[in-house]
Amino acid sequence: MELAIFRYAIEIFALFFAIAGSVLIAYGGLYAVYGILLRELFRRSSIDYNQIRRQFTSKIVFGLEFFIAADLLTTLIAPTQEELILLAVVVIIRTILGYFLARETKEYLLEP
Repeated sequence: MELAIFRYAIEIFALFFAIAGSVLIAYGGLYAVYGILLRELFRRSSIDYNQIRRQFTSKIVFGLEFFIAADLLTTLIAPTQEELILLAVVVIIRTILGYFLARETKEYLLEP
């Protein structure tokens, strides 16, 4: 009985982290569209494309970290060899993607 409660709690946390990652990425995308519309339609010169891109990229990176946490929790429930290999591949891909997105963000910080 205790194991079933533990498994259920892990599933709930994994779902929560997956939803949080999705919400962060969706929020970042909507905010980026809003910034672009402000810049293009209303010609607000204070809004820079690099600033919009940097903010969107940071939301993507942060959302990917939540997805990795959700995948890790899900694998704790029933760690078969196939699931562990799949998790390793997914974590590696998301980590590399996050690294390059973060590096791109830093490059935009250095631009005038």
